[in-house]
Amino acid sequence: MLGSRRDPLLAYRFLVECEGLLVAGFQEISGLELSLEVEEVVEGGVNDLVHRLPKGIKAGTLVLRRGICRAELWEWFSRIRRALSFQGPLEVRTLYLVILDEAGEEALRLAVTGAYPVKWTGPELKADQSGVALESLELVYTGVERV
Repeated sequence: MLGSRRDPLLAYRFLVECEGLLVAGFQEISGLELSLEVEEVVEGGVNDLVHRLPKGIKAGTLVLRRGICRAELWEWFSRIRRALSFQGPLEVRTLYLVILDEAGEEALRLAVTGAYPVKWTGPELKADQSGVALESLELVYTGVERV
């Protein structure tokens, strides 16, 4: 036997944890990315070559979407607003994105570090539709690590 087959993880089985607690059931998560920024440097006297040197790592903007059910996302964003007015500390957190396997067991855990909200978007309300009212929270973060 050549070994067991390892299929890719499915994108619809995931959890979000914060400070050891299950935060909420999100419908969608996007913006999980890290990219290496480069600086182009032209060497004097060498006209046919541009050096591309590493400059730093840039993280994306994480977007969490879910149906409105509780106020914790709004409250976290409100506390950030108060921190900007010097009425409290800036609440920077580590979020854990947990991807589950077919059996519902944890298969992969990613730590999103240094996260805080920068934008809250409320639901689009339409009287002629019966869909779930969705809210989204956009977070900036400093890094992603596999745990």
